[in-house]
Formats: sequence, structure tokens, C-alpha cells
Amino acid sequence: MVNLLSRLRRQYRTFLHDRSQLVVASVALGLAVVQSSHAQDASAAQASAADTRRLEIVAPFDIKGADPLLSGILFQRMQVVETLVEVDATGELQPGLATDWEVSDDGLKWRFTLRSGVQFHDGSRLDAEVARQSLEIARAKPGILKSVPIERIVAEDDQTLVIALDEPFAALPAYLADYRQQILAPKSFDESGTAQQVIGTGPYRMLRMKPPLSLEVAAFEDYWGPQPKVRQARYQAVSRAEGRALIAESGDADFTYGLDPASRQRLSQSPRVTLAAAATPRTMLLKVNANHPAFQDPDVRRALSLAIDRTAIAQVVLRYPRGASQLFPPMVEGWHDPALPELHQDVAEARALLDAAGWKVAEDGVRQKDGQRLAISLITFSDRPELPLVATVLERQFHAIGIQTRLDITNFSAIPAGHHDGSLDMALFARNLAMVPDPIGNVLSDYAGTPESPGGDWGAMGWFDANFTAELERMAREGYGPTPEGEDPRARASGVIQQALPVIPIAWYYQNLAISNRLQSAQVDPWERSFGLSELRWVQ
Repeated sequence: MVNLLSRLRRQYRTFLHDRSQLVVASVALGLAVVQSSHAQDASAAQASAADTRRLEIVAPFDIKGADPLLSGILFQRMQVVETLVEVDATGELQPGLATDWEVSDDGLKWRFTLRSGVQFHDGSRLDAEVARQSLEIARAKPGILKSVPIERIVAEDDQTLVIALDEPFAALPAYLADYRQQILAPKSFDESGTAQQVIGTGPYRMLRMKPPLSLEVAAFEDYWGPQPKVRQARYQAVSRAEGRALIAESGDADFTYGLDPASRQRLSQSPRVTLAAAATPRTMLLKVNANHPAFQDPDVRRALSLAIDRTAIAQVVLRYPRGASQLFPPMVEGWHDPALPELHQDVAEARALLDAAGWKVAEDGVRQKDGQRLAISLITFSDRPELPLVATVLERQFHAIGIQTRLDITNFSAIPAGHHDGSLDMALFARNLAMVPDPIGNVLSDYAGTPESPGGDWGAMGWFDANFTAELERMAREGYGPTPEGEDPRARASGVIQQALPVIPIAWYYQNLAISNRLQSAQVDPWERSFGLSELRWVQ
């Protein structure tokens, strides 16, 4: 193990030498100023030609179908669809299809004023009744809106949508920014409420979609906002990281997402692309089945955490500045608690905790208790190429404290399946903690519940805390006023998760991509809601 970490750190020193190549958060790709009248004429001709140029986006995520539950996040990122509420680069809620909203004094009635003059891509008009129908369809399906205490949704008039609640719910506007609450035209849905077409209101309309591999969009001439300069774009799903990197290197992609560390290193030398990265509210997590005979004991879960060298994983395997010291990264203000004791590695303490819990090392080096070996399965998937690499390192680090780990690289759907049938031991994945811009939505779905059904597919498994659940529900109703002790309730909630460790944070994510030098400028959306197509310009 010492040799492994020494090798990792040597590689990391090489990485530090090259890290200056990385451009963080935004990339300016320079456009020369044309001054002569002749050059202006040439520029105009090039601009006309650019209208037919297609922007190419390559990423690892398959297109599963037209319904928002299946691939709605891709339709949002491609700016085909929009939600009532939007989010800016700092995570603050902004007007979307609703220009403003207000809540009654008792917190039970929310009134949203819809933007006037908005058309769907089929030429039909957005009004409050259409928005109501779309939200009712979303509310009837699995998802976070189903958990909101909505009594009824009413179109008060053409431009006013009223959502009446059974009890106050302060986080409602943030829930309406979630991609699953995208507003689609009535013709998008069949009689069962399943979307068969993607007819949105965004600056781009769907030209064609070929699941699971590609979709194409074109600028929507009647969009309510500014017309985008990039008029056509195509998204391609490419599963293998090596394949995505080769496409970027050859110049056949303008945005390439999901690059593995080795590919980033190679592409940093390419004259065709510039690398970009931005911190995101996504954390790599180890999900632990607290119903497992060993993991029922929080000290055993703590031993797992203490075995992990997050610094080596982050800096050498992932090429990130540091590992995760707690669940929420610093960019998620309020939920990230700077005063929380940091997660760290201490192999000696991990072994001592396992000894005290009765798990003794047998002759073969694997711990046993009451005749049962501490041998577990760790599943992950390769859609994110870094996950199998990290899983391999975790296998060795757990072996160092006497836990035998069998890796299973499978499909990501095996994680929720294993959660529901109880077969999952541990799983490694990346969780977007602010898919709902107010993280209370994710925290409720991942860590609340009932004793019979605790946690969610991507959160706690077999762990339930009644007081914690009640406090989360109170925050969703009332907001984040300080507790009687003067604490921020969000920070206190993070502390509860840190103490119990139903999931074990490994690393805070950075969104890494390669951007073609054909583009004048590009920005990385830290909240992973948009590819930013409508803000792009071609280099003339």
C-alpha cells in the first residue's frame, strides 16, 4: 500500500507541473478585431456561412427517450425546454417562464406570473392552463414534485398560475426549477401523460432524436428572448472516455465532457482545444448498506471512512485539488459547514474500531466475527470513467484494514435496483446534491423517509433518524431561520450526516471538458443545467 501511494504521489508531482494548462470555470478564446472595410465584408460572409455550421457536443450520457423522467436533463442542457424558475451561476433563483412569484402570509398560496408572448416550438402559446397541465403530469410521476404538499394547481387567468398547498413549503420555487418540472406543449404527451415528443419553449427546437446516441437541435426563430448566434447543434453520447478524447483531439467536437485524467493530460498539449473546469455541487459518494450485519454499527462505517486516503485519490487519480472533507462542497453555502471536523485517513484508528466492534483479523488477513467473514461487494459503473479507477484504489485501502472487497463494474441502474431489493453492500457513484437548486430537495429525498422505507436510491440505505427527518421537513416548510441555539439548521443537518455516515464522501467534483478553439468564448455552468449554447459565438 505504501508503494502504491508513493507511486501515486510521484504521478501527482508531474500533474502539478502541468496543472497550469487548466483553465478554471471560464474560457476566453479570443476574437481578433477586424478594422478595415474589406475585412468587415469578409467577416459578414463568414457569419453567413456560420449559420449552417453545426456545433458538436460529446458526452457519456445516453438518451433514453422523450419523457422528462428519462432524459429531461439533456433537453434542459441543450436549451430545448425551460422551467418556470431558473438559476444563475451563483445558485440564486431567477425568473424563467415565470417573471415573478409571491407567497401569501400564511405560506399556503403561491402565485406565479407567467411571461407573456411565449410560444412553444409547435406554434402553440404558453398560458397558465398549459403550464398547469404540464405540472400536473409531472406531479403524477415519480419525482420530487410528488413529495410537495400541493392541494391544487389553478390557472387563475391566462398569465397567473396559483399553487395552493396543504401546509407551507418554502422551497417550492426551487423545486419548480428542477428539470423534471420542464413545461412542455400539450402535444408532447400521449393519453397516459408520457412524453412522446419534446416540444418546449427554449431557444432551440428539436430537429431529430435517435436514442440512445444522438439528438439535433436548431435555433427557434420565434423564441421570446435573444436569438442565439450558434444556429445548429448536435449531442452525441459516446460511452468510452478514450473515444471522447480522440474525438476532441481530432477536432470533431466543440464541447467534450467526461474526460478521464489521462485524457485531460494528453489534451492539455493539443492546439485544437482548451481545457476548462469548474467546481460543481456534485460529490463522489460511497453508499453503505446500514442493514448489512457489519455496517449496522456506525463505528464500522467510520472505520471505512478512516481507511480512505482522500488526498491521494483526489490529487493523483482524479487530478483535483483536494478530497471531500464533508458531504457538501464549499460552493453550497449554508450546507457546507467550515467548522465541521474534516474527514481524514487514520488506518490505525480504523483497525482499532474494527477490533472493538468484534471484527478480528483471521489467518487469511480478512476479518471475521461470529463465523462471518467481512467480505463485501462494491458496485460502480463506467459512464463516469473515474469511478472504476477510484473503486480499485478503495479495494486496496479496505484490504489494508482487513476488509475483502469484490469489485463489480456494472450499469448504474444496478444501484437503485440493489437498494430496493436489499442486495447492495456498497456502491460508488457521483451525486449532484443541488439538482434542485435548494439542496433541501435532494437531502429530503436521499436521507428522510420512514422507518419502513428510509432514504432514497442515491442516499441512505437502512439508516433512519426520526428527529433528523422531522428537522428536514421543518426546513422545507419554514426555511432556514436559526435554531434556538443560534445555529444554521443546514449546517447542523450536515453534521448529523457526517456523524452517522450513511454515505461516505470521497471527493468534490469538478466538471471537466475540452472546448474547441473554433469557439470565441464559452462558460462552464457550475450547476450543470446548461451547455450554454445560446451564449456562444464562432470565431470568425
